[in-house]
Amino acid sequence: MFYRENGQFKSSYSADLALFPVAQDRWAMLALAAIAFIALPMFASDYAFRAIFIPFLILSLAAIGLNILVGYCGQISLGTGAFMAVGAYAAYNLQVRIDGMPLIIALIGGGLCATVFGVLFGIPSLRIRGLYLAVATLAAQFFVDWFTNRVKWVTNDSSSGSVSVRTLQMLGFEFTTPMQKYLLCLTLVVVFGLLAKNLVRGAIGREWMAMRDMDVAAAVIGIRPVYAKLSAFAVSSFIVGVAGALWGFVHLGAWEPSAFSIDKSLQLLFMIIIGGLGSIAGSFFGAAFVVLLPLFLNYVPHWLGLSISTGTASHLEHMIFGALIVFFLIVEPHGLARLWSTGRQKLRLWPFPH
Repeated sequence: MFYRENGQFKSSYSADLALFPVAQDRWAMLALAAIAFIALPMFASDYAFRAIFIPFLILSLAAIGLNILVGYCGQISLGTGAFMAVGAYAAYNLQVRIDGMPLIIALIGGGLCATVFGVLFGIPSLRIRGLYLAVATLAAQFFVDWFTNRVKWVTNDSSSGSVSVRTLQMLGFEFTTPMQKYLLCLTLVVVFGLLAKNLVRGAIGREWMAMRDMDVAAAVIGIRPVYAKLSAFAVSSFIVGVAGALWGFVHLGAWEPSAFSIDKSLQLLFMIIIGGLGSIAGSFFGAAFVVLLPLFLNYVPHWLGLSISTGTASHLEHMIFGALIVFFLIVEPHGLARLWSTGRQKLRLWPFPH
């Protein structure tokens, strides 16, 4: 079979612990990168960039951040939308109040502000867990919703409460077309995805997973709960804050506080449950599912000659989400990522019995 590892010998620990130790995986990732960076910009339409690829990339980045906290460290969070809002509004204020602020610095600044906010609301995780921690992070969501609606300084004294961004510029280059915005998002997602993957494979990632599996045993063997939990909140909030800034700047262009409501927090939580908890690849699977499902429900009935209203399609979307969450929690708690991993393992052994 084409996925065999015959003849692929590892002569060092670094080779054995490589990000993609199997040659076929390396070639597949190179092919996927070529499609994403070269083929799609050449052939995809502006509608595909706006409706599919840009939302998919930004939601994937936010799901990676949430997966670090929930999937790898086991700290439940219902306030991801709040962290996205902090990143978006912080980046907006940096760009509005500082003339000549580069786009990349504004995005990183938004992520850093979200990091501070996330660590503050992560402090309760040192004493509480489970449902009580979920309520504490939910309080962060309600606080940010109130703050962005009531404090006019956040929206630059906008009477309507909505804000809009200037032209997206970086290093003298303007991102005006959907294709250019897509390439900006793709570059950032690749960079943060690789950083997150290496973090969870390293010492800090093992500390997070030890706290997730059994925090008392982790403390006994010398892992510091304060450092492990707060570092997970910090890294997660930074990535989610950058994703929130991208969502506001690149995807929406202009937004209101309701753009980062609790619905966004729940949507991201559904993504990592369906895609796979504790898996970077699962974040991409979950985001793809969330972005493609509404399009599937809108187009397939028309292809079959059925007439379904927009409201019916929206209700079907929520029903399918709920059913799939129950299905994955019962049948496959590790989501689509585990199904993908199982398929790869079967390909490695096929056609021999296993």
